[in-house]
Amino acid sequence: MMRSKWSPAAHQDGLSNSSKELPAVYVAPQHGLKDLDKIDRLPGQPEGQSINQYAGYVTVDDQKGRALFYYFVESPEDEAKKPLVLWLNGGPGCSSLGYGAMEELGPFRVNSDGETLRGNDHSWINVANIIFLESPAGVGFSYSNTTSDYRSNGDRRTAEDSYTFLVNWLERFQEYKSHDFFITGESYGGHYVPQLASLILRNNMKKKKKKESIINLKGIAIGNAYIDQNINEIDKYEFLWAHAMYSDDTHKLIQKQCNGSDTSSSRGCQDAMLQNEDFDPCDEDYVRSYLNDEKVQNALHAIPTGWVHCSAMVWTDTTVSMLAMIKKLSTRGLRVCGDIDAVVPVTSTKASLNMLDLPIRRAWLPWYIDHEVGGYVVEYKGITFVTVRGAGHEVPSYQPERSLAMITAFLQGTSLTLKKDKRMF
Repeated sequence: MMRSKWSPAAHQDGLSNSSKELPAVYVAPQHGLKDLDKIDRLPGQPEGQSINQYAGYVTVDDQKGRALFYYFVESPEDEAKKPLVLWLNGGPGCSSLGYGAMEELGPFRVNSDGETLRGNDHSWINVANIIFLESPAGVGFSYSNTTSDYRSNGDRRTAEDSYTFLVNWLERFQEYKSHDFFITGESYGGHYVPQLASLILRNNMKKKKKKESIINLKGIAIGNAYIDQNINEIDKYEFLWAHAMYSDDTHKLIQKQCNGSDTSSSRGCQDAMLQNEDFDPCDEDYVRSYLNDEKVQNALHAIPTGWVHCSAMVWTDTTVSMLAMIKKLSTRGLRVCGDIDAVVPVTSTKASLNMLDLPIRRAWLPWYIDHEVGGYVVEYKGITFVTVRGAGHEVPSYQPERSLAMITAFLQGTSLTLKKDKRMF
């Protein structure tokens, strides 16, 4: 979901260069802030559903007054034994609170009245403690006291601010320092997640030399990841054409004008693509109404503001392709793609994986849940690619039960069920 202004000339990839000096990290005293962030109860929260929730701000740049807003939910059972997961929505410029927490994998969903909540039985808090981070500054409740910050967001500073957030958050919640840590996200999270993971690993190397504590990163998971601009644009339209969403004539024109070109700089390619309509089936009104309620903002300890799902971003640096960084990451990874997504379609993800040219350790197979095919899975060296049958761009929203089964296997380091239940025969 690209909602930003950026120039192809600004493409760069400095984050993966380990020879560059790491930026200084701002660390502030955090004593007592955890208690202040505790949420007593969210307005409209169902009776009898008591969970530990926290929300508030973490300052990432004291001089400029830049602070990121988070919402954290502990697992209702055995939270001390479960991993810590960071969820990042993409955009760039879209909210992890509005999408991830309220519409996908959080503990609650907003009812049609825009005022009350209902429980999400398939929330990922069943298997993990989850932080939803609104990043960068200017997204959701996150802000900066320096106006120019809103005109200078980009991949690099988003990763650096997210890392600074984590370092300070772990000082605030010190009991989670030793937990296994995973980074997850979707869409433009295909940039956010590997870039943050790369920065963590580089800082960990530096800290190990100084015998300092490190962030216990164990893996990354990216859903419907926007990782290569040109591959995504071309294969999105292949996917739409295969589903009879535009004419054969338009398909031939796109093939002719976009073959082997930079889709962002070819005028003929862009003109051909504009012959398609942009389909958006999501209804976000309930969440927007809820998060703009004064009582809700007060309960979340948020500075009163007009909250929106996605903010217009002036994006100063991006990377055309994340493939090299993803291949370079030595951590255990999981790639997830809903098989009816048309924003970042499965055709794009498969094409990206082919570009990585990784050896296959386990060939393409169906996986099962509740006696049905949940999707398909193929294991490469270092990456597992999973499809979730019947899921669109926001996988946990379309297929909550299958999504939970998938993330459970990933976090626990186990394989998805690859055989039918005997009762099927």
